[in-house]
Amino acid sequence: MRAVAYFVDGAKRGGVRRSIADQSRTFLEFCAANGYDVAATFVDTDVDAPDPPGFRQMLEYLRHFAQGFTLVVVDSLGVLGKDLGKAAAKLLAIEATGVRVLTADTGAEAARQLVDTWAERGEGTPISERVRSAMRRKAVRGEVLGRPPYGYRVGPRNRLELVPDEAVVVRYIFRLYLQEGMGIRRIAGQLNQEGIRTRKGGRWSMVTVRDILRNRVYLGTYSRFGVRVPGSHPALVSPEDFRRVQERMERRGSRPRTRSVTPFLLSGLVHCARCGNRMIGVSRRQSWTTKDGERRSALYRYYQCESRTNQSACEYNTQRAPELEAKVRDHLAAGGETATRVRRAGDADAFTLDLQRQVERLENRRKRLQRQLEELVADAAHGHITVERMRSLGADIVGEMQDVDEELRALRERLAAERDEADRRRRMTELRERLVAHWDELPFEELQSALRELIDRVEVDGEQVRVFLRA
Repeated sequence: MRAVAYFVDGAKRGGVRRSIADQSRTFLEFCAANGYDVAATFVDTDVDAPDPPGFRQMLEYLRHFAQGFTLVVVDSLGVLGKDLGKAAAKLLAIEATGVRVLTADTGAEAARQLVDTWAERGEGTPISERVRSAMRRKAVRGEVLGRPPYGYRVGPRNRLELVPDEAVVVRYIFRLYLQEGMGIRRIAGQLNQEGIRTRKGGRWSMVTVRDILRNRVYLGTYSRFGVRVPGSHPALVSPEDFRRVQERMERRGSRPRTRSVTPFLLSGLVHCARCGNRMIGVSRRQSWTTKDGERRSALYRYYQCESRTNQSACEYNTQRAPELEAKVRDHLAAGGETATRVRRAGDADAFTLDLQRQVERLENRRKRLQRQLEELVADAAHGHITVERMRSLGADIVGEMQDVDEELRALRERLAAERDEADRRRRMTELRERLVAHWDELPFEELQSALRELIDRVEVDGEQVRVFLRA
């Protein structure tokens, strides 16, 4: 059996900081006592580092060279993280390579030790788990957690109470759908046409209307964390009407459709010049019968104003996808005479801000995955699932986390490159020339990513198209 060691300088064992020398000595004694051959060692200097290079190198080694009888030995769980949540992420990342982890201080499997420690709620148990337990207790009492839904506010004793003006709108939405037979898009258009605004003062969309029609809170039932408390607050719709609404939505949603989702190349870049909103990709299949009686069909792809699609607002403003994409290509080939650098929020350009938003989005996604991982370990600690099941499910979550980490690294590198203005201008010129020369050869994902880096926005007004490049 071959043993791979992972050391972190200053990691604690039993509350005592351990040096690399201490951990190395214990590792060698552990290998000698158990007859293990030393295969490799990897070292990091900071247990809190967000992307520790030594750990990353070890994972690469395990994926490519750890064939057969190999295991990883750590001095203690403290090497993997200061709290059990972070330790769980690293532990399951290692075991996702097919290699088990042992702790030198106990000689036991780290996964079992992690679950047992979590069950005991020992030192280092993530505070997030304690917070969730407290929130579940509040949910059982029917106390409001988070932002109250439209139609309600938080009243005395932390219970929901009606907001009269909003409650009227909720009942109106249910009536339009159930009694007037209007669809979700038409309801959004009706509300906007009547000047009714959302809680934030915005326009209604299909999504906001749909979410209200599906929300069981309007039955007077409060639901959070798997806990349902009937009669916790005033209802806005009867159970019979709510049931009929759900049945109608199910019928409409279950109609047989043959749909193949194909992404749109300029997604997120195209804007309606009339209202300023984005234009979204829409696919429609049309059928017809020829003079000879032959039945034919074709799929048409458009970019269409989102305000028109989701809110029944704005004018009819649409462009066929192949034609618009060809116009964008021609514009790039012409040298970009309308090139401009759109500056927003001080000295940061739109592309830099977009990168920052992408980083924030990925960081939030990683936090959600971390919470899922912690809940998985908690389930194993409480006996709801086995340790093997935790390993299996955890491997999928860890895989997503690693994909997110790779994206974050790439985005942060691009952000760093943005600081060098001269280098950025040179890269943009090279990128434009490469796109024009190899448009038809590049894979879709690479082409789309490059366009998002090169183009700030595309504005469409009927047949008129303006393309704004980043400087």
